[in-house]
Amino acid sequence: MTDTNLPPLTSGSSSDAPVKSKSLYALDDLTRRRNASETRFKAYGIGAIAIGLFFLIVLAVSIVSEGLPAFTKTVVNVNFTLTQEQFDAAESQLFKTKAYEQIFIGALQGQLEERGVNVPFDAAAIERIVGKPGGTIRAYFQSNPDNLGEPAGFELAASSRVDGYMNGRVTRENMTDSRFLQASDLDLVDNLVEAGVITNVFNWNFITGADSGVDNPGGAGIGASVVGSFFMMLVVLFLSLPIGVAASIYLEEFAPQNRFTDMIEVNISNLAAVPSIVFGILGLAVFIQFMHLPQSAPLVGGLVLTLMTLPTIIISTRASLKAVPPSIRDAALGVGASKMQAIFHHVLPLAMPGILTGTIIGLAQALGETAPLLLIGMVGFVARGYPEGIVAGFTDPNSAMPAQIYTWAARADYAFYEKAWGGIIVLLVFLLTMNVLAVILRRRFERRW
Repeated sequence: MTDTNLPPLTSGSSSDAPVKSKSLYALDDLTRRRNASETRFKAYGIGAIAIGLFFLIVLAVSIVSEGLPAFTKTVVNVNFTLTQEQFDAAESQLFKTKAYEQIFIGALQGQLEERGVNVPFDAAAIERIVGKPGGTIRAYFQSNPDNLGEPAGFELAASSRVDGYMNGRVTRENMTDSRFLQASDLDLVDNLVEAGVITNVFNWNFITGADSGVDNPGGAGIGASVVGSFFMMLVVLFLSLPIGVAASIYLEEFAPQNRFTDMIEVNISNLAAVPSIVFGILGLAVFIQFMHLPQSAPLVGGLVLTLMTLPTIIISTRASLKAVPPSIRDAALGVGASKMQAIFHHVLPLAMPGILTGTIIGLAQALGETAPLLLIGMVGFVARGYPEGIVAGFTDPNSAMPAQIYTWAARADYAFYEKAWGGIIVLLVFLLTMNVLAVILRRRFERRW
């Protein structure tokens, strides 16, 4: 096509003036306004994506920066040799742990002198920095009497205030003298850091430990709650997947279209939007008060979350079944397959990627729920240890990761606040893992036709 001019248009009368010619490539006002509107819409879309990414990055940076201190701990490293005579002398005294504490202070002073650090301190300062180490030292040598006379190294956790000072949470400007820490103790801490006695190490206890109570944030861990969430997710998986898939197959493939099935479909859609705390009240009334199942048990938590997850799985499974072309069903029935064979041999395998994806997304949603678990008693302080067996893992009182995070966030000590952020990181790792697994399963079982 060439950029030619349109021929002049004239009416039948010779007295009419000719119409001005226009180029095919000339933009009129309407086209310009339409193109400008399209450009603005694209800019709005890009701006919306940019704003969303900005807040996502801010959230991720906030979680990581606040939660990383939970994965480290401040420890005091002291090496010394306890002779048999010192052990017997300490055991003969009335206040045995006090005697071991004096031995610890003497060993620490000797270690500092060897490294050229000469700073005076007393037992009160040591207690504010590292607690009361006498009990730990006594328990070690009572359990290992053969180590008497041999060099022994102790890695003792520092107090939460000292840990906050090492992490920058506590500074000389914002702290006040208290029975937990005094400004003069910071000089001793600086000298111990310079001498290599106080260091930061990875806090494995946060990954493998349990809740330590309101007075010991340094010893708190999320490991027991992870185990509780694991047993709870097993209950949800083995109940919600078969029930949800079976209900979806019946409603989508076999159920007649009448008012009864229409009412069921409407109620399933409504249940998907019900607040989770309502399911917690239902679980408290039915499973604990009526059926007398054990309170605070992962079994009850799994049953409650199963009720909450079923609508999501049913809706996603029905959508996956509906996405299979009707020609697949017609072809199977045309070669003599029964309705059941057509569904289970042809339709269901093609819908499996969507079913697995919906199931994993439902499990991820259940993993992050807190309100229904709090109503059935799965609060953070319940998880004080690991279950003794598989059956006990389902029936013994335990907690879950979101409930443990909520418990830490509600406590007064800021060190627990750091633990809560660290728990959020662990929870997000589990959620991201489950979503990655959903993508892998979808691509693994996906079939094209």
